[in-house]
Amino acid sequence: MYKAIRAVALCGSIGVLLGACSKSEAPVSAETASADAAFQKKLQEQLLDAKPGSVVEIPAGTYRLTSGLTLRGNGVTIRGAGMDKTILSFKGQITGPEGMLVYASNFTIEGLTIEDSKGDGLKINDGDNITIRKVKVQWTGGSKVSNGAYGIYPVKTRNVLIEDCVAIAASDAGIYVGQSNGVVVRRSRAEQNVAGIEIENTINADVYDNVATNNTGGILVFNMPNLSQPGHSTRVYKNKVEKNNLGNFAARGTAVASVPAGSGIVINSNSKVEIFDNDVTDNQTANVIISSYHSTGYYTEKGVAAGYDPYPKAIYVYGNRFKGGGDSPDGLDLKALKIAMYGLSGHLPDVLWDGYVDTKLMVKGVLPADQRICIQDGVDVLNADGPNKYKNPSKDTAPYRCELAKLPPVTITQLAAQS
Repeated sequence: MYKAIRAVALCGSIGVLLGACSKSEAPVSAETASADAAFQKKLQEQLLDAKPGSVVEIPAGTYRLTSGLTLRGNGVTIRGAGMDKTILSFKGQITGPEGMLVYASNFTIEGLTIEDSKGDGLKINDGDNITIRKVKVQWTGGSKVSNGAYGIYPVKTRNVLIEDCVAIAASDAGIYVGQSNGVVVRRSRAEQNVAGIEIENTINADVYDNVATNNTGGILVFNMPNLSQPGHSTRVYKNKVEKNNLGNFAARGTAVASVPAGSGIVINSNSKVEIFDNDVTDNQTANVIISSYHSTGYYTEKGVAAGYDPYPKAIYVYGNRFKGGGDSPDGLDLKALKIAMYGLSGHLPDVLWDGYVDTKLMVKGVLPADQRICIQDGVDVLNADGPNKYKNPSKDTAPYRCELAKLPPVTITQLAAQS
């Protein structure tokens, strides 16, 4: 389906003795530049020297950094004075692709902003027990392909809590969790990204109480091929997914470059996904899209691993509140489909399915009960008939009137410690 539609001054102290105060106004004086350089050197030293239990405190101020920061020590907390008070600006970054790169476990970062990094804003690679709290990552020049790909970006991690965060203008995904296990993303906001919040190849994720608005796609649950693990068991609930109609500005060849503008919640090639109790409104292609890898138009040069499952399975959509949307789908093919099925003034239904199904599992034309796509009664669904090039779309909702066993809540160590 995507293929048919298209082709993200030192003062105070840091922990012990570190501090800086600088302003964001231009031009920067020689004195301020010198102070920022001293701040950067001292901060990186503290990160390199940090031991388990260390707290690196960054006071209020805007700090201009020319190199990315790295933490490799376990059990460290990095704490700013507040999301809008402590700002690490990488607008003049010369070295290091990320704003901050972390290879650590039992790590917390909270109360600061990372902005205008050359590449990803905050990347955390291969760690356990990660907390990201009240962190903003943004690119201040607006939504551009030259922005970093990912804002908040834990990958190959376990027990991850992302809460009360903000991500703005990433050229791939604002908040992205990939190839991980045990994830909670809550009370966060994503806007002006290609993908607002993306859960990819991740097992056991809860995404709730978030706002995703003015992205190309609001909340994505994807499985891509040739990665370390397939994902499953994701719950997306109690979110506001509104007006995600931003034109797609992702780099060509990336997976999200095929996401149509106007996508609310998108499930692609994933299994055991629950979408419930969300307010999903005014997403102009469709409020919910369910699709397979065959629709993405994204293929790797190395091909797809033999064990990769490209089909969405065990998808349960219920108890949501839908409003508007589907009135101006992205791409000529879907525009033509909308007109043919619903007229010039009509709109595509709240749930749009590309129609690809694993026929090898079907018995008498029906998937096993625990593998079906189930949609709440009263919600319209369109099977776009992607396998037959959209020649025979169907509005029949009877195949989706079913129920699935509900997934258990995700429990991670950070949540257990807070309760």
